Amino acid sequence: MTKKRNKNSYVEVYALGQHISMSAHKARRVIDQIRGRSYEETLMILELMPYRACYPIFKLVYSAAANASHNMDFNEASLVISKAEVNEGTTMKKLKPRARGRSYAIKRPTCHIRIVLKDTSFYEEEDFFCLKKSEWKKKKKYTDMTYHYMYNSGGLWDKK
Repeated sequence: MTKKRNKNSYVEVYALGQHISMSAHKARRVIDQIRGRSYEETLMILELMPYRACYPIFKLVYSAAANASHNMDFNEASLVISKAEVNEGTTMKKLKPRARGRSYAIKRPTCHIRIVLKDTSFYEEEDFFCLKKSEWKKKKKYTDMTYHYMYNSGGLWDKK
């Protein structure tokens, strides 16, 4: 559930959903929109997107944040989705009877989704303590984690 950075510090928490019954291609379409965004922004995007893949991904993101706040005492406002990946799972195969005694194969694909959340407040504190007093005002912190080419790539609503 957690990933170690040093001996005693944990900064990443993940949630894994296995054997979700949808194709990996359809789940990747949604995952690509939320990668690198903050936790609260991700929840809003997943609620508003019109795809069926949004609901299981929403549950996984919510579960990963619950793991982070309960197990690691992370603040949910400072969580960012650092990694989000979709892998193909096993394919369920069934036979459907057709005319004249023949059969037709039905394939139901599954996928495995992994969401990794990172606590950004840990890195801000680390940067702050590494600076000298003369460099405090010079250091600019980059806090905006948005995808800058969102409007050039066609937006959220064009793909069905």
